[in-house]
Amino acid sequence: MSILLIQSHSQNPFTLSAPPFAEATAQGKLITVRETELTEAHFAAASGLITTIHLDQIGFLKYASVVTSFLDRGGRWIFNGHILRPILPELGAYIPIPQPKRADFVQIRRFNHPVFAGIDQRKLETNRGVAGFYGRGHNPMPAGAVAINTLGPAAVPVDWIWARPAGGEILSHAGNEFWGCGDDPEITKQLAGCAIAWLAGELNR
Repeated sequence: MSILLIQSHSQNPFTLSAPPFAEATAQGKLITVRETELTEAHFAAASGLITTIHLDQIGFLKYASVVTSFLDRGGRWIFNGHILRPILPELGAYIPIPQPKRADFVQIRRFNHPVFAGIDQRKLETNRGVAGFYGRGHNPMPAGAVAINTLGPAAVPVDWIWARPAGGEILSHAGNEFWGCGDDPEITKQLAGCAIAWLAGELNR
């Protein structure tokens, strides 16, 4: 079993240039498939799934039953982006922060999920001194989900983890790939590595 990364545009996504992703690819642990070449067989051979903010969510809906089966057998999915076409009935559409100000982008760790363990979340608040790249809203949390990182005084759950009662887990990040945020390359490397390890079942909460 391997981790399936769905590539959703013509360029190589950032993930492939990060050392942990390149290493996992070389080891055969990570398989990258262009969205146009995706088949149901790719899900059957996967134990982990990464989708990026560029995912064609309308086209992805045709895999709803396959994604459900993937999760039912214990698969782990890192969803990056804004949920606009929920593929599962428990998921809801993205909600942006109305008229956000700088204070609304302050990040607070609420749950020490192993993907983020040891990471100073405040170091992901800005890219080149500009706030808001990490996230500007949230994907609504299903019943039973736990907020990992929140934004601002309203505690907007930009990152959450949901262990489905029927099996599998979804880690939702309502923005660009979280391992591409911030200005510290060591944190980028650590986040990417932890994401791979969690999807591979090597890290557990």
